[in-house]
Amino acid sequence: MKRFTCPTCGNEVHFRNQSCVKCGTSLAYDANAATMRAAGGDVVLCANAAGAGCNWLAVSTKPGSFCLACQHNHIVPDATMEGNVARWREVELAKRKLIYGLIRWNLPRPTRAQDPNNGLAFDFLADAEGPNGVTPVLTGHENGLITINIAESDDDVRVARRTAMDEPYRTLIGHMRHEVGHYYWAMLVDNTSHIDRYREIFGDERDNYSAALQRHYDNGAPQGWRQSHISAYATSHPWEDFAETWAHWMHIADGVETAAAYRMALDGKQVTQDAYAATNITPVIEAWVPVTVALNNMNRAMGQPDLYPFVLNKPVLAKLQFINDLIHCAT
Repeated sequence: MKRFTCPTCGNEVHFRNQSCVKCGTSLAYDANAATMRAAGGDVVLCANAAGAGCNWLAVSTKPGSFCLACQHNHIVPDATMEGNVARWREVELAKRKLIYGLIRWNLPRPTRAQDPNNGLAFDFLADAEGPNGVTPVLTGHENGLITINIAESDDDVRVARRTAMDEPYRTLIGHMRHEVGHYYWAMLVDNTSHIDRYREIFGDERDNYSAALQRHYDNGAPQGWRQSHISAYATSHPWEDFAETWAHWMHIADGVETAAAYRMALDGKQVTQDAYAATNITPVIEAWVPVTVALNNMNRAMGQPDLYPFVLNKPVLAKLQFINDLIHCAT
């Protein structure tokens, strides 16, 4: 991600900041220009500024207008339930980071108002307690509607599920990027000229999905899966392989942009790549891998798990290049 400064005093501000800590200027993030503006007058904040902590510029000056990210909301958490406001703020922040990347790539993002059947939309839901126990909300995607269980915003819940599911990396932004990968598979691959190449690289998605998932949950990932897949879950089905790889390309693009924004230099080489503009992923990966090695070792020095516990081998790189090709064909 880029670095941002206060439009009034020039102090560095962060992506989630609603005001400058130095001069107090109320901030409005202009997603189209990727810059911070001073809120007020014609610079109107999103209608979710108060409730969800959204600091993005509204798409209209009309009262109640939402921003480019919040206009995709379909169902938001019940703010009267204890803890839901804090959870909502965290999932909205993750969603804004997701939309930031989609905008940087200029990917199509139709809303439900524009495409009622397949527009990109989000349900942020909580597990429901009833007379027969708790009905869990499953994170997933269907016809453009992405459902996120807001319990994932609680660190203790997420860590417990990470351990139970044997997932070394489990974050809200990871969920967002994975599920939007399913969305763009349907938009950019299914029933297009790319489908045959997709099947060559990822496998045949016509394999029974439910049966494939059950095999994965029963038996786990096959031996040697790291030689061909970015994660254990990616082995479960070609759809999941695509979504996992899509999420990782978003991780890499944002990570390399952040490293470049902070002028990180490793072994005398400064990171300068514009990952969002790159059509060939090779220089991006060459910049990314040393960053991950350094940050993984920094985490180890602090007694923390590796920041990026993944292996980018040749089959995975081919999948990443396929996804990047798709992105640039769509823009």
